[in-house]
Order: sequence, then C-alpha cells, then structure tokens
Amino acid sequence: MLNKNLGFISVMGAVMLTLGACQHLPEQHQRVSSQLMATPAMAEASQQNARMNFKTLPQYTGQDPVIALVLGSGGARGYAHIGVIEVLEQNGIRPDFIVGTSAGSIVGSIYASGKSAHELRQIALNMKANDVRDIKLDMKGFFDGKKVENYVNTQVNQLPLEQMPIPMYVVATELKQGKKVVFNAGNTGQAVRASVSIPSMFIPTRIADAEYVDGGLVSPVPVNVARELGADIVIAVDILAQPMYTETSHVWGLFNQNINIMQKHLAQEELKHADIVIQPDLREKAHIFDVQGREATMQAGVVAAYGKLGQISQVYQHKGYADGHRIQTYNLQQNTVDTHSGR
Repeated sequence: MLNKNLGFISVMGAVMLTLGACQHLPEQHQRVSSQLMATPAMAEASQQNARMNFKTLPQYTGQDPVIALVLGSGGARGYAHIGVIEVLEQNGIRPDFIVGTSAGSIVGSIYASGKSAHELRQIALNMKANDVRDIKLDMKGFFDGKKVENYVNTQVNQLPLEQMPIPMYVVATELKQGKKVVFNAGNTGQAVRASVSIPSMFIPTRIADAEYVDGGLVSPVPVNVARELGADIVIAVDILAQPMYTETSHVWGLFNQNINIMQKHLAQEELKHADIVIQPDLREKAHIFDVQGREATMQAGVVAAYGKLGQISQVYQHKGYADGHRIQTYNLQQNTVDTHSGR
C-alpha cells in the first residue's frame, strides 16, 4: 500500500539548502510546543502499541504476506524514494505499513496519507524553498523546523499518524540518551520534523520533556523496526551517500565523510535482515531545489526498482505467497514477464 504525495521534498529542501555541499548528512529536527504545532488540537507525536496485528486491518485480504516498505535517510536523495514507489505501485506491490527515517519519513508519511505516486511526484516538483525553510539563530541550530512540520501536516491533510490509511512509523533519535524512538501516533508533522532534525543545523525538536534529532543517526535504514513490527516481507530503500563518491578535499567534505562512513556501517547491519534492498545509483550530487536534479533523482529510483522486480517475485514465491497475488513473475534469464501468474 504505497500512496500519494511528495511533501517530503519540502522538508528535505530545508535540510539540503543548509547543507549545500553536504547533503550526505542525516536529516532531523523539530521543536514542539503548542505554538509550533501545525494543528493545535492535534496530540503531540508519541509511540503507542509498539506491535500491531496487521492481519486485522481492513486492507488485509486473508492469505497475503504483511509487506513493509522501509524508506531510509539521505537528504536530497530522498526524491529517489518517489521513483521507487512509482514502480512498486505500478506493479501492484503495496505495503501494509511504512517505516521511514529522515527523508524517508517525509515521503513515507505523505504516501501513507493516501496520496498516489503521481501526486508525490507533483508535490516534489512544485515544492519551493519558502515552503519549508525558516531560519532562526539559536545556540543549538539555525533552522527552526516549524515550516517543515506545517508543510507535512498540510500535505497529509492534518491526519495524525494513527489515522493514516497506511500505518506509518517515523524513526527519530532521542538526543539525551541517543536512543531510537519510533513515533506512530499523534502529530505527523511533528514526528517528521524530529526525524529530519540534523544536529547543529536544526534546533532539536522538543516533544513533551525530551529533545529529538535525526533518526538516521541510529537507524539510517530502519529494517529492524519493520521486522519487530511483524513484517513477512521487507522492501528496503537505501539512498545513503556512498563514501567512495564523497569529496574529501576540504573540511566540509571530510565532515560529510565521517557521517557517511558511520551510517554505511549501521545500514549494512540492518540491511542483512531485509528481503529486498533497492539502492538507486545516486553518486551525483543534486541540490534539493533544482527541478532537473529532482527529476534525475526520481528516475534513479525508477531504474533501481525495476531492476529488483524479479527478486521481489522470487521472494513471493519462496515464501509461498505467489498464488492470488497481482505481482507479475519475471523471468530473470529471458527478461520477460510471465503474464499468466500476474498478481
């Protein structure tokens, strides 16, 4: 169940604009108070019912596997998530729930709210810097994050996380203890704001009595969360910057490389537990507000996802879920589609 809209890009816009040459950094931020909340009546983001019985949900059809779509962190590379979602949606592969970190939390939340992949693409292309960028000088950062929160809540039609048509889980890092937190209830924009709050760039997001920052610091591609929630099949999208392509001839590049190396090793451990790993070729840097760059990044997601359709089909068959599904069975040797076994 992947569905409609791209507001994630606006959030990433705020993040990436500040990053400039450093879009490899994790994204995160949000400060919570009644004045900052996009919808004052909406409860603060929180974690409730850590594990859900997805087989009791309306969309569950009986024998279907529970599919989790995991969308990782990666700054402006987050546009690639949209391309991946387009291909999955076109091939009848819809997640039962979504787990997102940083950039992935933006795209995932908007999609989970009921938007289609086409709508996500249009949102991405239409996003402007002023939609999500709000500068505020503070000892803890220089981006406030309020616009990110408001933008996301607007894109999801003010739906709190627990009311999303597709259950959505947003990963952030609790700053004081450095622990992973998974939001699945309350203010969606606030949870996303926390998940994209890059330390030292965004003022940490305060929720209740705690401060939260980028979820990519502890779980850049949160596969383990999906497994803990009960997924039968995990499709993970890894858009992290690859250290081998990072410019290290200056201080800013070296700083980026430190982050990239740490995130790569964290992600490698979690990706071992995914059934399908989609890794778009994103070695070229793109600015968050460059329309051509957005389109190229989305296309990279499209190409990478098409390349994994055969593997997805094999996973379905291996786990005994081939019959009755609309997913097509791809013949890897001949590169053809076995139409009689379509889902």
